[in-house]
Amino acid sequence: MTAAPGLIKCGDVLHLTRAASVQFVRPIIVRVIREIADRHSYDGWTWIEAYELSARGEAVAKRELFVQPAGLRWLAAAPATPAVSRPRARRVRVTA
Repeated sequence: MTAAPGLIKCGDVLHLTRAASVQFVRPIIVRVIREIADRHSYDGWTWIEAYELSARGEAVAKRELFVQPAGLRWLAAAPATPAVSRPRARRVRVTA
């Protein structure tokens, strides 16, 4: 899915590849904080502020990225974070 500038919104999860910018030799997944509308850019490009996500869907770095909206791929959701298992309470027998 692609979109025109101005359609990027807070919470969008994007898959960034070389289609979005040559800087993404290694594709990344980000969650958008905001599109930086007051920063000047070339026609067909925009700045976004986003959190880079790990394979588990956790934010690992906050980044400002210069991208071509025509090359963005929207994802339905971030990678699933596995449920955290909690240790079971141990029963302690108290003897007098």
